[in-house]
Amino acid sequence: MRQPLMMTQLNELPEQDWRAVLREVVGLPAWIEAVAAARPYADRPTLLALAEREVLALRPDQVRAALADHPRIGAATAPGSRPAGEQSGVDRADAELLERLRAGNLAYEARFGLIYLVCAAGRTGPELLADLTARLDNAPEDEILVTRGELAAIARKRLEGTVIA
Repeated sequence: MRQPLMMTQLNELPEQDWRAVLREVVGLPAWIEAVAAARPYADRPTLLALAEREVLALRPDQVRAALADHPRIGAATAPGSRPAGEQSGVDRADAELLERLRAGNLAYEARFGLIYLVCAAGRTGPELLADLTARLDNAPEDEILVTRGELAAIARKRLEGTVIA
């Protein structure tokens, strides 16, 4: 994970370096292009609002494409990686919980044709399992909108950790 950047540093980064940072937030070229094209940013809140707004404007097919680099909730992740930190509320020693998350992920993928995505930061494994279970009742057209909202929340969290004042 990178050291957080001051807004002045971010605005002065070479274009390819800033795009590499954005790729770690949401790995979707259209989103990266839209957010990168708006630089220089007036301030952190402006950047965060723009990033979130651009995710919320994604079409369903773009949301599906953006999920390609997201691990399943409860799946093993590399120690110290961003996904590991984001899913730190999942107790890896709780075999029953991990099995229920695995089964829930499979049921979700069978129902919706995409991975279950949730902004897991600060949430426990049982909370994530309850959310996953509840979302299985959603209609597919509603669930893609919920997923897009979760992707926006993840993007915001990731940028909050990337950019300071």
